[in-house]
Amino acid sequence: MKRVAILLALGLATLTGLAAGDGLSQGRSCTRDDSLDWRTLLKQRISAFGHRNWIVVADAAYPVHSSPGIETVVTGADQLTVLKAVLDELGHSTHVRPRVILDAELSYVPEKDAPGVEKYRADLRDLLEDRPRPQSVDHEEILSLLDSSASAFKVLILKTSLTIPYTSVFLQLDCGYWSREADDRMRAAMPKKQ
Repeated sequence: MKRVAILLALGLATLTGLAAGDGLSQGRSCTRDDSLDWRTLLKQRISAFGHRNWIVVADAAYPVHSSPGIETVVTGADQLTVLKAVLDELGHSTHVRPRVILDAELSYVPEKDAPGVEKYRADLRDLLEDRPRPQSVDHEEILSLLDSSASAFKVLILKTSLTIPYTSVFLQLDCGYWSREADDRMRAAMPKKQ
């Protein structure tokens, strides 16, 4: 009887592990076979996310993080298609808005070393045209920001099929109905702590 209980416990542990997914950052992974799933997941995450959460639309070589706060989803889709879907979904949201951050290195990647980068930069510029100007930050600094944010706040990474370096687009979510300027004015009016 004891042997049966141990075998049942091992079987349950195995099934629980399988049900938990493939272990990608304690999150979920979508493959090309269920690529529509990333859109559903995106809608769910945006409705739950708030200021200080991040969404990253990443290139194909973007690493899977080991932090449990970072969820990686392999979309199998074109990067600009995924970015447009994310920006459109955020555009329908009233509670959050994105601060767009790009790798500073992207401006310096030469066409001869990364064919297609010039067209990508032009297409990205067109896609972001009607939005506040993106901030350019060194890639390693962005990764550090993500790591520190993920210790307290969830990060969703949507990996795409793009194979051009330094093309990941980082969206740091901010409050959609309260600006930093309004917050600064409010804090200036508050009594100073002694």
